[in-house]
Amino acid sequence: MALESIQQKRSFVAGADLSAKQFYFVKLSASNTVVLCAAVTDIPIGVLQNTPTSGDAADVCVYGETKISSAAALAAGATVGTNASGQAAAYVAGTDTTKYIVGQVTVASGAANGIASALIDCASPARGA
Repeated sequence: MALESIQQKRSFVAGADLSAKQFYFVKLSASNTVVLCAAVTDIPIGVLQNTPTSGDAADVCVYGETKISSAAALAAGATVGTNASGQAAAYVAGTDTTKYIVGQVTVASGAANGIASALIDCASPARGA
């Protein structure tokens, strides 16, 4: 079962309707709002913790252990970043060099669209070099 522990959170304004995107990766827009990550090369600011609509407060975990929506089954220990839909995808350092690895899975998810747990650090993202 997925779990959460100590988190560093930040509140932003939702730049779009994110009401169906709880536990997805979000990014910071040029207008200082958060929107869903929409490309594998996006730099996540964190994982959305609530279900805001456009203009509402978006509660974002930027560091710590959080539940995260998985694009496919994720094994414990896998390193993850965002896919083109904002879900967590497994990436390999040295192979996925254009993607940002921002976390490691602590509790596996069984299938696509499942919920895993991951320790994330979006405060200082690094490419999978």
